[in-house]
Amino acid sequence: VQLVESGGGLAQPGGSLRLSCAASGFRFSSYLMGWARQAPGKGLEWVSGIYSDSSDTAYTDSVKGRFTISRDNAKNTLYLQMNSLKPEDTALYYCGKGYTYYGNGYLYEYEYWGQGTQVTVSS
Repeated sequence: VQLVESGGGLAQPGGSLRLSCAASGFRFSSYLMGWARQAPGKGLEWVSGIYSDSSDTAYTDSVKGRFTISRDNAKNTLYLQMNSLKPEDTALYYCGKGYTYYGNGYLYEYEYWGQGTQVTVSS
């Protein structure tokens, strides 16, 4: 299993970034995928998840209405569109693969994580 995140960088408050995660080594279309983040000095926090067939998505409360998760099963790629960014969104963002095709928004539902991409929101 390989998960490679990209798209992080520096954004101003109110700005946008789009994260991507290129997946390989498993049948991407069969698994729950998601995003988690770790802010400086804090633990890993689940951010968002999407079912294998995109039939359901979920978000942690702090990003609802601002972030959108999506996937392209033909390209084995997961995305996270982040709008209206806030300084508190600053973190290392990780892409994760679930154990099965669905989940309920918990970190323990994911068996693999990528190396992460840094997102910094600052003026």
